[in-house]
Amino acid sequence: MQNILIVGSGNVARRILSQLVRHARVYALLRDAGRAAEWRAAGATPVLADLDDRASLSRLAGLADCVLHLAPPPGTGSRDTRTRNLLAALGKGKSLPRSLVYVSTTGVYGDCGGDVIDETRRLQPESARASRRVDAERCLRAWGAFNAVAVSILRAPGIYAADRLPVERLHKGTPALLDSDDVFTNHIHADDLAAACLAALRHGLPNRAYNVVDDSDMKMGDYFDRVAEAFALPKAPRLSRVEAEQVLSPIQMSFMRESRRISNWRLKNELKLCLTFPSVDDGIAEALARRNACSS
Repeated sequence: MQNILIVGSGNVARRILSQLVRHARVYALLRDAGRAAEWRAAGATPVLADLDDRASLSRLAGLADCVLHLAPPPGTGSRDTRTRNLLAALGKGKSLPRSLVYVSTTGVYGDCGGDVIDETRRLQPESARASRRVDAERCLRAWGAFNAVAVSILRAPGIYAADRLPVERLHKGTPALLDSDDVFTNHIHADDLAAACLAALRHGLPNRAYNVVDDSDMKMGDYFDRVAEAFALPKAPRLSRVEAEQVLSPIQMSFMRESRRISNWRLKNELKLCLTFPSVDDGIAEALARRNACSS
């Protein structure tokens, strides 16, 4: 039986755990001791440690055959010190993991002017958070190559699910951009991202990046409109970019400055993943059906 370490305890990690517990011994790195019982009940063995505290990570040495790294970088700085601390801890074991899967972001590509791109696109991060992801990717690639560990980089865009749709945003009437100013956006359902992590463990090539995106080809405002129509909500008001900059936060605007359409050829052909939710329309329909079932 394989020993698998999950680093990062969010929603996608829990979806992965549910698929692994029948076939592997799963360790879950947790910073919050209050969540240990929850993860233990779900079938994992909690390991209490903090990626911001290198000394606390000593138990990770030699613990796992495979590592699924879903933890975000720290919120400040130009380097992902959390990934660096993790790799330092893993490197102290008598045996190293055979493989490591890291969930990064498509934000590493920066603005592509709406072009269709693939994994060979030059990385040009335009935000500090994306720069920290690039730092993590480079550290992981170098560490994997030096130690003969198969590292797979999964670049994910906006992750959504039935409980992660922009319904609250629509209720608040938060504006979107006019079509002439709008950006192409990319999506992946949380279930499909979890499946991609498991596919990368089975089929991922060493030091290989994979875009984990669905087949949708739409602009951000159109996405909001699809959700509004499905849930009978008012559509988001549309503003010009200049007008939006006056009312939206810098963080909100940062997601409206980068436009790209991303190929998922490697995801389907190398990782052999068949998407459960090929488009956001499929995910929205599933969310609507779930809501109607709960209310009936």
